[in-house]
Amino acid sequence: MSDPELYANAHLFVAAIRIFEHQRSQPPSIDDVGRMLSFSPEQSSYICRKLKDLEVIDVVDSAFGNKLFIRDHLKMEDIPRGETESRLEAELKKFQHSKKEITHKIESIQAEQAKKKKDLFAELEKNLKKGLDKK
Repeated sequence: MSDPELYANAHLFVAAIRIFEHQRSQPPSIDDVGRMLSFSPEQSSYICRKLKDLEVIDVVDSAFGNKLFIRDHLKMEDIPRGETESRLEAELKKFQHSKKEITHKIESIQAEQAKKKKDLFAELEKNLKKGLDKK
């Protein structure tokens, strides 16, 4: 569970279950909670699945659809929170590091080529001076 927003969304999800139960005196479905929070069905299902895996909520299948019940809200505190580095950020840093290495290699090759060119011109000039001195 590396999603940094999961902790906050889990609290919203459980609160929405409580509010729905309070207002309508019945347990909500995943769609009910999703509409209440303006979450997409995919996002609602994802959060519901994560909370079910953590045993925070129970999902009961009935003839009228799935119903959500709060099992142990304290287990939400086991969800890691705060700024966690995503895989994308890690890959971006890795790419930037490799790009710096390539740039450094290119600069060293260019410096080496410039030194060779300078040495070649110095040698040519030396040979030309020798040739002029002989005449």
